[in-house]
Amino acid sequence: MTATSRRKFIKQSIIVSIGFSTLARCASKGGSAEVTSQLVSDPKQYLDLPEGFSYRVISQVGDRMSDGLLVPARSDGMGAFEGAGGKVILVRNHENSPQDALEGAFGAEYELLEAFGEENLYDAGKMELPGLGGTSTLVYDETSGQVESQYLSLAGTYRNCAGGVTPWGSWLTCEEDITRPQGNIEHYHGYVFEVPASSAIRVAAPRPIKAMGRFNHEAVAVDPETHIVYQTEDRHDGLIYRFIPDDKNDIHAGGKLQALAVKGQPGMDTRNWEGRSISLNQKLEVEWIDLENVDPEEDDLRLRGFEQGAARFARGEGMWYGNGEIYFACTNGGAQKFGQVFRLVPGTDDQMTLELFAESEDKSVLHMCDNLTIAPWGDVILAEDNGELNHIRGINKEGELYDIACNRSSGSEFAGLTFSPSGKTLFVNIQENGDTLAITGPWDKLS
Repeated sequence: MTATSRRKFIKQSIIVSIGFSTLARCASKGGSAEVTSQLVSDPKQYLDLPEGFSYRVISQVGDRMSDGLLVPARSDGMGAFEGAGGKVILVRNHENSPQDALEGAFGAEYELLEAFGEENLYDAGKMELPGLGGTSTLVYDETSGQVESQYLSLAGTYRNCAGGVTPWGSWLTCEEDITRPQGNIEHYHGYVFEVPASSAIRVAAPRPIKAMGRFNHEAVAVDPETHIVYQTEDRHDGLIYRFIPDDKNDIHAGGKLQALAVKGQPGMDTRNWEGRSISLNQKLEVEWIDLENVDPEEDDLRLRGFEQGAARFARGEGMWYGNGEIYFACTNGGAQKFGQVFRLVPGTDDQMTLELFAESEDKSVLHMCDNLTIAPWGDVILAEDNGELNHIRGINKEGELYDIACNRSSGSEFAGLTFSPSGKTLFVNIQENGDTLAITGPWDKLS
């Protein structure tokens, strides 16, 4: 990553805090704040947007890519990076399991698999059941609105759901899967992998970062100064983890994995399902518990961590770092199971506090937020995943909610929200449709 790009990364991290400070005002309204909806009905009944905005489907499942492979299905988390000549490099996850060849890049009969090469696959499945997740990379020209190239950039992994960008210019992609070797399955799954952001067609070395833990991963957020990696776990009884690298300049060189606990309240349940255990804006002191055997055969890391006193969360999903603070969504947390947003705030002597920042009590306001990001002007942008009617919602600096988009084409979630480095384009996936979109318009009118 260039010095300029790094400065942009840190600047973006700072405005995250500005944006998320508005969530507290929404929360103080008991989750019943009105949503400003001025969306214009799409005559194609595909995507409703505000006046003056437009969308372009830039990539679709099954499209032939520049490397001769096919765009895989179920696009999920994405990261946007600055490329040469102002081009945008998008690294895109694919949340596919290995059972259906039609979801993958290699064709309905795996006819493209052999030429791709077994050595490029993390789990080749004995060349009979290859992993179909991984990532693809797109090089996008904002001026022309065209994809210049796209290619498979990580192969052979399972159910790559979310992840996060790094300060050094790569994408950390996470397996939301804990499959064990058996039959044609050759390797354990449940790891984080690193994918460089590159406009050149190349497949990343499929190296699992095992020290970051084997569990049902979702998203990560990287502290740009310390390179500590915070992680969510998509389980109804999941934990929040952090990975402290031994060498901040080499994330593959090992490190320490810890789980978040609340001081004085071992095994705290933050979900508020069985009565309210944590209240809005309540600040709780946090400590971090060292975990052993972080690469277990069984999917028991969260259970052992909970027994040691770690706090329990409801389906940790999207996560962002900003100005020394960590924000993350819990999709079905809260008494109504409409979702929660938490904040981790640093204090003196490397101490942190945990705060329940928002808890939705009205699904017309916010219904099961999943991915989240921050607009270049500081507003919080949230994507819904509820299986019903899904929106992209924004929250401005005055604490007002507004609609950015509504999926009229299906019940599919939105995924992979990320702005281009220029701030002109919002990229997003409509997962089950198999589409990647570029949304443009007068963003200044929303802010």
